Amino acid sequence: MNGSARDPAHPPGSRRALQARKLANGAVQLYWRYSYAGKTSIGVYDPTAPPKKLQPTVRGYGIVAALERCRALAEVHVERADTGGLQEAKAETRKAFLAKKSEEAEKSTRTLEKLLETYVEYLKAQGRRSHVDAQGIFQKHVMEAWPAVAKAPAVDLTPDQVLDMLRRLIESGKGRTANKLRSYLRAAYQCALDVRTLAAIPVAFKTFGVVFNPAAQTRRSPQFDRADKRPLTLEELKRYWNLIAARPGPEAAALRLHLLTGGQRIEQFIRLRWADVGEDSIRLFDGKGRPSQGPRPHQVPLVPPAAIDLKQLAREGEYVFSTTHGKKPISARTLTGWAHEIVGSEIESFQLKRIRSGVETLLAREGVGREVRGHLQSHGLTGVQNRHYDGHDYLPEKRRALELLCLATCKAQ
Repeated sequence: MNGSARDPAHPPGSRRALQARKLANGAVQLYWRYSYAGKTSIGVYDPTAPPKKLQPTVRGYGIVAALERCRALAEVHVERADTGGLQEAKAETRKAFLAKKSEEAEKSTRTLEKLLETYVEYLKAQGRRSHVDAQGIFQKHVMEAWPAVAKAPAVDLTPDQVLDMLRRLIESGKGRTANKLRSYLRAAYQCALDVRTLAAIPVAFKTFGVVFNPAAQTRRSPQFDRADKRPLTLEELKRYWNLIAARPGPEAAALRLHLLTGGQRIEQFIRLRWADVGEDSIRLFDGKGRPSQGPRPHQVPLVPPAAIDLKQLAREGEYVFSTTHGKKPISARTLTGWAHEIVGSEIESFQLKRIRSGVETLLAREGVGREVRGHLQSHGLTGVQNRHYDGHDYLPEKRRALELLCLATCKAQ
């Protein structure tokens, strides 16, 4: 079936008509022909459509509805007569459609999830061990807990949504994790903002089009950031030393070194490389501080008992403390597990992190100044003076402090 019906909206000779063509499957396709070479599809003919119905049915068009569609197309064709008519209007509509689809596709690559992944990769490239913690928190408490938000564009995240994430954690008894999530979110968005003013930030952050920091519009909950105010007492430090002093094996040796080097941060201590072990000192890398500055080298002297323990460890592979022949460092959980296994119930509420605060308390009591303690444990070293003007390595002062620590604990057997 081929045929045409003159569009009554136009006089004969206008070459605008409704045409019908029977397809191979038996259906009838309707077209509006508006010139010798131009035609546009109307839709499928519906013989069951009400004769006077101006709108198409779910099955297709009746004749009256098809003619009404022709009139609408004719209006566009006439209005655009000087700029290409209907054909050009269709081309522009198609172009706008493709542009919208392209924008949506590009937007799908600028999600919150992608921003957080980019930030984790940035931390990793900077040598920050915190990338492991950030990745775990993002995965569990953003991607898995809020999948719809994670898949939405990063620019659409609101402070209210950030607060919802934090409340969920606080209400489940994870206040400290809530504060950490806020800090990581804030840092990720700050990178996306700073990319326009700081060349050190990777250009990958620029694609997210971030214009404000939603996490910065929220406030942290300080009650969950309180430091552990239960440092090990001198008597507990002595008891701890007695438990690990004569214990054989690399596990106890690692714990002795941790104590004798001043209770260094566990995450930094366990990543000690053989390349950073000298005759009388070791070099750790402090990842705390501004991400754009990279880890800061931190030199720690070795008192004689610590040097002896290091020489007794098998020198293989890259890492000093390892259960894979030096290929990978042990985890913080492994080191704390060794300590808990040895200590057992000998020290009430024992935690390995209390070694650090116990050492600082002991040294303060022995008259070691705050500045030297800060350099020994690599904390409190911010400010213009420390960053730019104080070039002293404090190795003699740190060595004397560690000798005092050794006298107070190691000689108590």
